[in-house]
Amino acid sequence: LKTKQDSMAENLVRHKADINHIDNNNQTLLHLAIKRGDEHSAIFLIKHSCLLNHQTNIKCETPLHLLSSLNPSEFSSDIMDGMCRVAQLILEYGADTNQKDVQGNTCLHRAILADNMNIFKELLKVTNLPLNERNIDDHVPLWLALQQAEQKHLDLNNETFVSLLVNRGASIDAIDPLLNDSLLHKCARHCYQSAGLYLIEKGASINHTNKQGETALHLTSQFGLESMTNALLKHGANPNIQTHTTLSLIDEVNINVGLQTPIHRAVYASQERILYIYINILEKNSDENLKPNFNLQDEHGQSVFSLTLWMNMLTIAKQLLQIGHAQINITDSEQTPLLAQAIMKQNVQAALFLLEQNVDVNQKTHGLCPIQLAVKYHLPSVIEALCRNSANMNIIDENGNSVIWSALDSGQEDIATILVKFGCDSTQWSNGPDNCRQTLLHRAVDENNESVACFLIRSGCDINSPRQVGFNGETPDICKTLESPLHLACQWGLERVVSTLIEHHADINKKDSEGNTPLHVAIINQHINIINLLIRAPNLDLSIRNKQNQTSFACSIISKNNEAANLILKREPNAAEQIDNKGRNFLHIAVQNGDIESVLFLLTVHVNVNNRVQDTNQLTPLHLCVQTGNEIILRNLLLAGANINNVTANRRSALHIASENNRGFICSILIENHIQANLLDSNQNTALHLAVQHGHSDVVRRLLSESDIDVFTLNNKGMNCLHVLAHYSMENAHLIFATLLEFYPKFPLDIQDGQGNSALLSAYKNGHGQLCRALVTAGANLSICNNDLLSIFTMPVASKALLVNILDIIPHEPPWGKGETCLECGVKFTITNRRHHCRHCGRVLCKRCSMNELPIIKFNLPKPVRVCQLCNDVLTFGVMAAR
Repeated sequence: LKTKQDSMAENLVRHKADINHIDNNNQTLLHLAIKRGDEHSAIFLIKHSCLLNHQTNIKCETPLHLLSSLNPSEFSSDIMDGMCRVAQLILEYGADTNQKDVQGNTCLHRAILADNMNIFKELLKVTNLPLNERNIDDHVPLWLALQQAEQKHLDLNNETFVSLLVNRGASIDAIDPLLNDSLLHKCARHCYQSAGLYLIEKGASINHTNKQGETALHLTSQFGLESMTNALLKHGANPNIQTHTTLSLIDEVNINVGLQTPIHRAVYASQERILYIYINILEKNSDENLKPNFNLQDEHGQSVFSLTLWMNMLTIAKQLLQIGHAQINITDSEQTPLLAQAIMKQNVQAALFLLEQNVDVNQKTHGLCPIQLAVKYHLPSVIEALCRNSANMNIIDENGNSVIWSALDSGQEDIATILVKFGCDSTQWSNGPDNCRQTLLHRAVDENNESVACFLIRSGCDINSPRQVGFNGETPDICKTLESPLHLACQWGLERVVSTLIEHHADINKKDSEGNTPLHVAIINQHINIINLLIRAPNLDLSIRNKQNQTSFACSIISKNNEAANLILKREPNAAEQIDNKGRNFLHIAVQNGDIESVLFLLTVHVNVNNRVQDTNQLTPLHLCVQTGNEIILRNLLLAGANINNVTANRRSALHIASENNRGFICSILIENHIQANLLDSNQNTALHLAVQHGHSDVVRRLLSESDIDVFTLNNKGMNCLHVLAHYSMENAHLIFATLLEFYPKFPLDIQDGQGNSALLSAYKNGHGQLCRALVTAGANLSICNNDLLSIFTMPVASKALLVNILDIIPHEPPWGKGETCLECGVKFTITNRRHHCRHCGRVLCKRCSMNELPIIKFNLPKPVRVCQLCNDVLTFGVMAAR
């Protein structure tokens, strides 16, 4: 056949040669002849009844598919003409035009794709031609033709694949089974305006909706196809058809939102020229149902007008208002007004536009006014516009927060500044803890929010008032403290707040319920930087006392805040000399309390260590220290220059006080530091008098061993230390007496005091048996009488037991007593009534009272000697004589 040897080909066919021979690709001889443009071979094979509908393996191509796919630009016109004749013949012989290749294309599809007009025309002559068959991409031949026409910019009114198909009866309303799109939808999606206009002119269904409920008008509006939009509207397209609901999220602003009209789509796509088309046809369209409705809302409650705001198409929005086709008070699906929506979307331009249109600036949305929303969404320019439009700036939210507090608490000082500028109340009394009333400043300080507090102060809020009773008369403890904001700032250590309050002339000397000033509070809470700020303040009064009668300096000492005390002294050098209601200065108090740290501090700032307590006793710090017995403080006072010989109002020295209070070691320190040991108090007592009076044996020993104290000094009652010892007769008096004899073995025991009492007589009178026995053992005279002529023998006592006991222990013959009368009967001695003595007790007696005689062996007196009756009984019966 290639060499045109038809006779031989005929002969082969007659001898059963396979005219339908198939090669490895399942191609017949006819396929091969068409592929090489061999008209002669193709016609021979067709006329000899070869297979006309056989499909290749992979592409499933029939010979007719191959003929349809021949591209005129790839073959010569002779070959193309020959192939056209082959196509006519194969169609005459009944080739199937319905068969599809692997892509689902019919011969029509392939002819259009190959731009093979001649074959296409031959195909159209077939009576049962499938004009609306879809390929694997769901494209009908007409869609492929429309695509080709658009791409080649063909005039569809001339002869084209499109016009031929339409004229042959292809459907101009072919519907895509997947999306339910019509050809008009497809033209709009691909921006094929010429194709779309052609279909519209040919009467395509213009209001058909796809699965999303979109008409072609939705798509032309979305993609800005002005000509096609105009044509659709002109041919009765409904601009108010809404898409199906999509259940999109409320915060979505996109084209997929349900219930959109074509006008919504134009707005979403910012197609201003399309919107003008809708605006312009308002008056032209006489059919009310076809007039654009700009107030229809999508599934989020957004109208066309509201969308123009969110898309910043404010010129359109203004025009809609002017022509009266927009509702400015419309709300969305959640009943949110436009102004609130604009603020929540943070669309400043839209919010300002609405405010220019005088919308309600106080309309609440879910409990919040626009000004509260503007603070929440950080929109200062909107806040300013709201203020200019007389919005309520002092409104309170459900949590008790005012607008200015919300702004400041979220760090928006710029917004707060705007609010203050337009007259917002920066004080704002409101409910506080336990239903008291407090200002914003109280709250800021309580929450340690220094930035907010400082802003409020700078904005002119009330800076001095304490918390007040509640709105309903509640009086919780917190409002009874009378703490000003400055007190609170000092308590919590808020330096910036304190500094700002001082700068704005807060009352720095204001007292709280305890009488504490802010400085007191700062000292108690150890905030040294704040203390420094307060002390530098010009109007500070350091003399103010609290209810404990403490100045700020006193408070610093009690709180052991030496740094604060130093700062106070730098400003007021005499602060340390202030006295309390007991006449004590700070050094006195520190010494009394044994507060070494405070004492050392006060000494370092060179307070007067010899200042006296301003009371009747006139004690110096040294005296107070001796009372408490603090060795370390004592030594430091002495090192600091305390006068060791200072005396009190009753002339007592430190040594007197130490002796009286049994401070033996303190006495040693004083003696070591050369105190005058023999100073006399107002009663002419030495320290030794006081030591023995109170029975302080350790002090007595230290005084006797370490000092030059005069043991023979008499006080104003004529008593030496031994008299005092016997007069007060403490329990350990006999031990102290032993100590005295240890240092003074020849101490005169019989000296009489101002009342004539000897030590023995005083001890006996007080019933101190041990001391009496010690004195008698040491050789005290038993016969001494006092000024009342009483001796131990005549002293009125309940029992003579002690006297008998004393007489029983006399160790040696006592000295003889002297007197003008008998000490037993009281008869005066004369020439006839001579003196005699009891050789046992030594008393001077008359003859009648000393009649008894007996030897006294213990005195080494073997011969009988005179004794009184009592001594006779004692010597005879011993202690039994007392019975």
